[in-house]
Amino acid sequence: MQPPSASPCRGGVSWQGILLAVSLLTFWNPHPTAQLTIEPVPFDAAVETDVLLLVHNASQNTIGYYWFKGNTTEDSREIISYSILTQKINTGPAFSGRETLYTNGSLLFMNVTKEDTGFYTLRTLNNELRPSGCWREKLPKPNITINNSQPMEGEDSLALTCEPEISYATYLWKINSQTITDGDRLKLSNNNRTLTLFSVTRNDTGPYECETQNPVSASRRDPLTLNISYGPDAPIINPPDSHIRPGTNLNLSCHADSNPPAQFSWSFNGRPLESTQELSIPNLSTNNSGSYVCVAHNSVTNLHRTTTKNISISGKWTREHSIKCWVEP
Repeated sequence: MQPPSASPCRGGVSWQGILLAVSLLTFWNPHPTAQLTIEPVPFDAAVETDVLLLVHNASQNTIGYYWFKGNTTEDSREIISYSILTQKINTGPAFSGRETLYTNGSLLFMNVTKEDTGFYTLRTLNNELRPSGCWREKLPKPNITINNSQPMEGEDSLALTCEPEISYATYLWKINSQTITDGDRLKLSNNNRTLTLFSVTRNDTGPYECETQNPVSASRRDPLTLNISYGPDAPIINPPDSHIRPGTNLNLSCHADSNPPAQFSWSFNGRPLESTQELSIPNLSTNNSGSYVCVAHNSVTNLHRTTTKNISISGKWTREHSIKCWVEP
């Protein structure tokens, strides 16, 4: 039975194979006279299945094959070897009992597991080195951890870390769907896994996305929006009118940008009034002239902001009249 064919690698570009739970990436370096290549069979596999690293185009001068676990040829990492001269197979310290080496140098992994993750190196006896296999776990959906769940504007720095830590993955950060790079207040760690925001502001809420990538897969976290506490800003009192006629009603409202929303209270000429966002006083008289102060308070930042509005009650007293009209037939 012929194994599935795979698209060849050209110019050092990596060939990629995607597995359901374990992924395999193979590399080889073209040579002017020969191309030693390794093809994973089957192209798609899963944990607890068998995978064959099939060797193609081995040199006719090759007299032995040595397989190692890792990107190394240290004796302690040898899995198995085969001598064409003696037709003898020897197992090494890294042999698990699930590997079978064929006379053409191809290596069979039986019942693969996640523990098989890592590089595998094929060394021929004539010292042609070919990094030939890298088991890669399909990337899980990442998660973002935050060192401060409720940072305050202008006071706190914030570190966002993409979890889990995966040695063979690269990390990419985005804010508002735009790739993040280092800046005056943004710093990425050496492996891009941690994003640090210095002196956060209300404009840093995001949303943020963390993406993990390896040569055979990519996985992205759902957008995360930060909860940054700020404010309150100086309150704004509406309406802007300052001169009001006697006998009318006074309706003032106070607004201040704040997260969480601010709590409001009023005072008149230093005397506390209502603890509400809106203040209503009916049937005004000249005694209602004076300074009206709105106080906005943020219970998280523990900041207070005040705004004063001077109201003058003057002019003629006005009353509301109603007239009923009718027409007799």
